[in-house]
Amino acid sequence: MWRSESPLVVDLGYGASPVTTVELARWLGRLRDDVRVLGLELDPERVALARSAADPPRIDFRRGGFELAGTRPVLVRAFNVLRQYPEHEVAGAWQLMLDAMPADGLLVEGTCDEIGRLAAWVTVTAGGPRSLTLSVRLADLDRPSTVAERLPKILIHRNVPGERIHDLMTTLDECWAAASPHRAFGAKARWANAVALLAERGWPVGPAARRRPGELTVPWASVAPS
Repeated sequence: MWRSESPLVVDLGYGASPVTTVELARWLGRLRDDVRVLGLELDPERVALARSAADPPRIDFRRGGFELAGTRPVLVRAFNVLRQYPEHEVAGAWQLMLDAMPADGLLVEGTCDEIGRLAAWVTVTAGGPRSLTLSVRLADLDRPSTVAERLPKILIHRNVPGERIHDLMTTLDECWAAASPHRAFGAKARWANAVALLAERGWPVGPAARRRPGELTVPWASVAPS
């Protein structure tokens, strides 16, 4: 995905402020100094406002939707875009974006709260969804299932008994409660213990060396809708 010369990354639906596009460019610039980031919005006023603060050629802004304005990005970030769409339209929107990308392109589609303290996203490739990631700010965390209100559209209505995502939310809360003795060592230690307990219960959370405080990534198959 990153082998192409001057790779293009799209931030789709950046909203009233281009801050996410600018931040995305800043972080990706640490990986490659030739990466280009394009912010896409349907509202022409938002595009005009963002362009006034752009840093060409590294960052640009255009009008565009799921067709990605005719570009061929290697990576698309689409947060809080599908939240207002019916669940049955999600797969079609994914396909529209993937069709506009190279065969090895990656779509990151999800939802977050206004200040980024709760977030969840699905990674999607031409072969279908690959993983689900949950991200929480530990300092404010009451229980992990709080993030359920920010699940991607494809899952948010599936958090009910009988669905895999509900099983994950329920078990994670149980493990968080069981890890309460570790809170004396801080929220990070409690989270690490809760995720370890989750792994002991058979959830595929990956090796301990790759786990990050406040984040949990599982294969899509373990949470896919029934």
